[in-house]
Amino acid sequence: MSIIRQLGMLPVCVACAIGTAWGADKNVFELGSVTVRGERQDTPGESRIDGEDLLRYDTFTVGAAVNTQPGVTLSKNSRNEDMVYVRGFDPRQVPLFLDGIPLYVPYDGYVDFGRFTTFDLSEIRVAKGAASLLYGPNIMGGAINLISRRPTRELEGDVRLGYASGHEKMAALNMGTNQGLWYLQAGLSYLEADTFRLGKGFTDHKTTPTDTGHWRENADRKDTRASVKFGLTPNATDEYAIGYAHQEGRKGNPVYTGRSDSKPRYWRWPYWDKDSVYFLSSTDIGQHHTLKTRVYWDQYKNGLDMYKDDRYEVTTGPRSTYEDTTYGASVEFITRAFRGHEFHVAAHYKDDRHKDPTPEATKRYRDVTTSIAFEDLMALGDRWRLRVGADYEKREAREVYHWPTGSTHAANGLAELIYDYSENHEFFASVAHKTRFPTIKDRYSAKMGTALPNPDLRPEVARHVELGWRGVPWQDGHAEVSLFYSSVTDLIQNEMVVGNCVDRKGKPALCDHAVNIGRARVRGFEVDFRQQLGERWEAGLAYTWIQRHNLSDPDVPLTDVPRHRVFAHLGWKPTAHWTAQATLEAESGRKVGFEKSYIDLPGFAVLGLKATFEPRKDISLGFGVRNVMDKYYELADGYPMPGRTWFVNGMYRF
Repeated sequence: MSIIRQLGMLPVCVACAIGTAWGADKNVFELGSVTVRGERQDTPGESRIDGEDLLRYDTFTVGAAVNTQPGVTLSKNSRNEDMVYVRGFDPRQVPLFLDGIPLYVPYDGYVDFGRFTTFDLSEIRVAKGAASLLYGPNIMGGAINLISRRPTRELEGDVRLGYASGHEKMAALNMGTNQGLWYLQAGLSYLEADTFRLGKGFTDHKTTPTDTGHWRENADRKDTRASVKFGLTPNATDEYAIGYAHQEGRKGNPVYTGRSDSKPRYWRWPYWDKDSVYFLSSTDIGQHHTLKTRVYWDQYKNGLDMYKDDRYEVTTGPRSTYEDTTYGASVEFITRAFRGHEFHVAAHYKDDRHKDPTPEATKRYRDVTTSIAFEDLMALGDRWRLRVGADYEKREAREVYHWPTGSTHAANGLAELIYDYSENHEFFASVAHKTRFPTIKDRYSAKMGTALPNPDLRPEVARHVELGWRGVPWQDGHAEVSLFYSSVTDLIQNEMVVGNCVDRKGKPALCDHAVNIGRARVRGFEVDFRQQLGERWEAGLAYTWIQRHNLSDPDVPLTDVPRHRVFAHLGWKPTAHWTAQATLEAESGRKVGFEKSYIDLPGFAVLGLKATFEPRKDISLGFGVRNVMDKYYELADGYPMPGRTWFVNGMYRF
């Protein structure tokens, strides 16, 4: 029995959702988790979005799903990509995983959270500053892990269909069978839209005449995904699973409509494809030891067409393509042989390869990253628990087009102390030292002649401190409150240097040169609260206050994260068959980059309404509207978000 089970658990759970859905932990693929939770439903510093919440909020993409959590901010960029910030740390510093397998793009470390759909997931876990070192390298600001499904019955599944404004069409099928000694889980999904409605007053805000003011042009998208997983469970403790996920995407890139008079970019992505194959296992060795393995292959392909004008008929040059491939493996050994301890040691290997075809030659890059980590969970009496960990990481540039190879290394550590004050109250504190290796793009990209590469970049470093409480403040209320502070050193920032560079108009200019000159400070406060109000009402609130300072150069602000952010929801169940829900997303505004300077985007509040009818326990029909007031708002300058959107969807469970 694990140390977590020996210690028992704090009876704090997410308040029950109004309406019928699968149980919160019914079909969670625990082999795909990384942190050790035992019987605990949540871990301090790690929030969890279960299957009920994914259904309740109709969050079809991972970006939309994690945007409901405290400490998480969704942003956009000029490439029509969803960017996620966790306590101010960007996607390069908070990597994305599927069942513990890294999904981020090796070349630049980013990933488009809008391309990953949620239809075949059982839950999403968002780990923050003291995220487990067992995830592997580069979790400087945390980690986001997508947990797939695992069937529990002989036959189970669901079918979903939906339609929304902008000709958005959704269809998804998930099926699974568990035969005792083996199980099989499969999923198919399709999500497509032609455009989206622009918010009220768009023509009053824009300064660049690109769209008509009613519907966003070149905003189409299409994402299809197929996944399958086969598992063996020869006994009560051991499990072996092989999984495959394939997704295909294509999208337009809406033209910039902001304050700048720069030349518009007419871009389209004809393909944005990803394949992942992985094997996971867990084998008990005797009564006190467990061996876990992960082996995976991941491939990402991307194509970009650039056009002369908004007719999208004549391109300005050849298609820009990228191809990234990753091979990786990890081995984890767990022992409970020492009383009051659960000791983990893990070794990770990751081989990233990037190809950049150009008219002159195909540029090839290869990075190999290795690490060894340990974590020990200790019981300190009846009320105290301690988690300590450390790791050593190394990255080697094995192949670099035009540049010499080399290597760099880093060490990390963490400690987390938990005190069970009573059955319903828990206090926790953590400190962590985390790093991130610079990506291939950080070190070697010339950015189309505007930058001077720097292959000698060092890892970025963050030191995190967190204090918090979680528990039941009163009857049917569940809350978590956290204070956090992070200091960042060796932050990679650009300085201007003399070189053979040109600006966008082809004229000689100074070069951007990435160097480790940055120091930053992040501090904040989070509240996650849910309250059951009798049998018919339920409410929740996720609030974040965050303050970020560039200590190296206060005149250069840290962008894309608002000071205040709220996500709130209210549910009402007037009858056995009907459920109504309102959601509110609001923020105080954010500072964003604008050419070589910065501007402030105004705050906003967006209201959503939804009604669900369940004539039977296995059938649900939902309809509603997002952005009820048709609010005009932006997450990035010149890229407005959708206005009022009507939708209808249905689901059948079996």
